[in-house]
Amino acid sequence: MSEANGSAGAERAAPAGHGFGTAPVFLASICTILGAILYLRFGYAVGHTGLAGTLAIIALGHLVTLPTALAISEIATNRRVEGGGIYFIISRSFGRTIGAAIGIALYFSQAISVAFYMIAFAEAFRPWAAAFQSWSGIPLDLRYVSLPATGALVLLVLVRGADVGVRFLWAIAAVLALSLVLFFAGEPLADATSRELALFGGIEGGDPFMLVFAIAFPAFTGMAAGVGLSGDLANPRRSIPVGVMSATLVGLAIYVAVAVKLAFSAPAEELATNYLVMADIATWGPIVPIGLACATLSSAVGSVLVAPRTLQALGADGVAPGEAANRFLAAGAGAANEPRNATLVTAVLAIATVALGNIDFVARIVSMIFMVTYGSLCAISFLEHLAARPSYRPSFRSKWYLSALGAVTCFLLMFQMDPGFALLALALMAGIYLALRSTRGRQDDLAEIFRGVMTQTARYFQVQLQRAAARARAVEWRPTLIAVGEHSFARAAPLQLLTWLCRRQGFGTYLHLLRGRLDARTYREGERLAKQLVTLTEARRSALVVDTIVSPSLRTALAQAYQMPSSAGRKHNATLFDFAPADPDSSLVEIADGCALAWDARISPLVLRHGERFFGSRRDVHLWLTWHDHENAPLMILLAYILLGHPDWAGAEVRIFAAFPHADVERERAKLVELIETGRLPISVKNLRIIPTDDAVDFQRLVVRRSARADLVVLGFTRARLEEKGVALFRRHPDLGETLFVSATERIAID
Repeated sequence: MSEANGSAGAERAAPAGHGFGTAPVFLASICTILGAILYLRFGYAVGHTGLAGTLAIIALGHLVTLPTALAISEIATNRRVEGGGIYFIISRSFGRTIGAAIGIALYFSQAISVAFYMIAFAEAFRPWAAAFQSWSGIPLDLRYVSLPATGALVLLVLVRGADVGVRFLWAIAAVLALSLVLFFAGEPLADATSRELALFGGIEGGDPFMLVFAIAFPAFTGMAAGVGLSGDLANPRRSIPVGVMSATLVGLAIYVAVAVKLAFSAPAEELATNYLVMADIATWGPIVPIGLACATLSSAVGSVLVAPRTLQALGADGVAPGEAANRFLAAGAGAANEPRNATLVTAVLAIATVALGNIDFVARIVSMIFMVTYGSLCAISFLEHLAARPSYRPSFRSKWYLSALGAVTCFLLMFQMDPGFALLALALMAGIYLALRSTRGRQDDLAEIFRGVMTQTARYFQVQLQRAAARARAVEWRPTLIAVGEHSFARAAPLQLLTWLCRRQGFGTYLHLLRGRLDARTYREGERLAKQLVTLTEARRSALVVDTIVSPSLRTALAQAYQMPSSAGRKHNATLFDFAPADPDSSLVEIADGCALAWDARISPLVLRHGERFFGSRRDVHLWLTWHDHENAPLMILLAYILLGHPDWAGAEVRIFAAFPHADVERERAKLVELIETGRLPISVKNLRIIPTDDAVDFQRLVVRRSARADLVVLGFTRARLEEKGVALFRRHPDLGETLFVSATERIAID
């Protein structure tokens, strides 16, 4: 808690930019909320969808904006939000490259918003179109107003900076308040009472609900305007939550009141066709065009203040192509670091968009990009709740389900509004992301937030798997393998076999043994080798958990490892040892000792003997079942078929050779055929060979003759046989290629 207070105090002590308080955030947001859509398109919305439809549009819009406002408030109270506003939040949460892809789209939406509001500003002059034509002799093109007005606005901001823009907002807010008071004081139109109230439906053949929503949605995006001033706030942690939330709630109340007033004051036909119907209702009509002009002008001021700051932050992060371009965009003027160069670029884009002059077309573009941005902000808040990182300690907290609702609503509404353009917008941002990634190199795009999510998810599932295993009487067997080895970087076969067995069905842990006592030196060496192991397994696309273990001997290392839960939260059920034919008998003695320890821990030991073939062409797997170790058969068969599920073994076949004494051949053959026919053994009869033999020497010759060219041979062994034969058991059949000795410690049913 003291840390949070200390950081907040540091912010107040070292204000950035102009050092604004909370009022500019509220004013920039509320003046943008009460903008062009409220004055020009709320009557259109009521006329086409009815009062109920318009209230549904308001509710749906606030299913996006309220969770987003809560998410912004939450994130802003966790860390200092520097210049760039929403872009800064996204880029520092999702990573610089993903953040830049969204930030570029956000900047264009903000710059286009300047044009959108200036086009709407020109609509305020439509009542004087006839007077202008009679005076000049030419029809009034509203671009005669919007183009020079845009240029004048940009020039004012360039010359006087953000400070004059904020002072301008106070006067505009006063005019807006007066216009709304006079509108609510107005009487219904003369024919409003003689016609049916537009309550549950608008005019016949009206525009579809989602089209009206898409056109009206920019009205709900204004709350983000104040966030763009983050770099100029003395205390963003306080000013952003208070300013944004209060503006959002005040705007919601005014929207509902205006919709109700319109529905009861004019017929649907008038509302649908007369975009300035509010002027006809108000007690003094001219106040509405004046209010519209002020509202749109204030919204444009907010956008022209915010967009260059987003572009300046993008330049500071090196997003633009070329170092010179980034220096140009990131450059600031004066002590307040005014983004004059970025303002010039924004002016060019805004004036070009104003020249198009189509307010509805521009509104739909702005809606789509804001949907992506707001969805991302809600997703960040949701993921932070899910990640539960100790470093995420906002003083203002939203609810995880509200953030999830906001994110899902955003992305669903995108495709409801315009599926084609939604896909185009996402594809465009994906293209920007790939281009940035290729030019800027690989970066940590998931950032800490996603690592936290993965940690929490893994923790939850590990706990649930452990609890389920403890409650279950019989658990379906799947490999939970552990291997401890010294030759991790010199021998590829054991790691490769683990990779194959643990690709989908299993969980694998590999520990590199560093012999010695644990001290500062061996710990550092272990950390270094662990990083090398991660790189090695990543290059091999291995789904293994790897680490190092410092221990005096293989036995003590195994004793520690067998008592640790696996990465799946369950105990290990199999362990892999390996050796090469040239290894001394002392290495095999350690392996035999490790097998004894595994049997004591109810873990099935697997011993891989590997040579120079490296599993050959990976086409044939031979299993040998004998009268000595028939209890190993289910595990041997399961491991073989899990192995064949890997793409590296695609097209391979498993052949089973069952060697039994002559007297038992017919009985054992009948058992195996019955298991195959009932589906208990997943093989075909053609791949089963029953071989009668009574002589051990004859059996060895049989194995070599039939399996010398096999890519992997699987043999069973038991504790009793190992104690009887010693390590010579693992040196049997020296002419075979890779050989896996398997000993099952539990009864496994193959269903």
